Amino acid sequence: MTENKPHSILKTEDLNIGYRGRNSDTIIAEKVNIDIFPGQLVAVIGINGIGKSTLLRSLSGVQESLSGKIFIAEKNLKNLPPLEQAALISLVLTGQPVSKNLSVFELVALGRQPYTNWIGRLTTNDLRHIKKSLRLVDIENLENKKCYELSDGQMQKVLIARALAQDTPLVILDEPTTHLDLYHKAYILQLLKKLTRKTNKAIVFASHEINLALQLCDKILLMQKNEIVMGSPKELVKSGELSRIFPSDLIFFDESSSSFKIKS
Repeated sequence: MTENKPHSILKTEDLNIGYRGRNSDTIIAEKVNIDIFPGQLVAVIGINGIGKSTLLRSLSGVQESLSGKIFIAEKNLKNLPPLEQAALISLVLTGQPVSKNLSVFELVALGRQPYTNWIGRLTTNDLRHIKKSLRLVDIENLENKKCYELSDGQMQKVLIARALAQDTPLVILDEPTTHLDLYHKAYILQLLKKLTRKTNKAIVFASHEINLALQLCDKILLMQKNEIVMGSPKELVKSGELSRIFPSDLIFFDESSSSFKIKS
């Protein structure tokens, strides 16, 4: 009897990402081949400026890739009309403009835009998704507050709830723990982990919190110059790839604790 394997939510084939120039292209990473499945939490890590945001924008269709293919739920991203893309990919970008005069409920409700009619009227089904998202992120008590009244940590939870309300199989977040203290960084990443288990969505996020990502993620996309290595935290530790991320003069990767430490 053959085992039924789940279909991938996000897959790339020989993907090249970067920027098109007038005379030549700037390649950030090339021949990227990744496979991400339902219920997986995946972190994109690498040094500053390596291209994590470029990768996420390319995978979500916000930025055109240089060549290769991207498949979302086995559909070629290049061939998908905007509304169909919005039904498959939820995106939370760093610095995304948000009107903080909106209430929490109103901002989360914007996640239903791909499904509402031309006047944006919410149906019973839309309200059900909004309420469910507020409950999953545990912010039901905040739904009537204005967004300008929220802390950074609370605001990040609201943006995650908006992405959940969009009800897509893939959620992409660019540095969701920016401006948060250590406790709230851990809280948000643990929340993302719980959400993959409760919703079976694939969640991909870029982060500088490498030690936390190694503890919580199913897979890691390690960005290095011109290439991306994908594997489980254990696989990347065993291969020695993590030891090559940073210059060794200040910090080192301690295999016994699977974490980066400062040289004393």
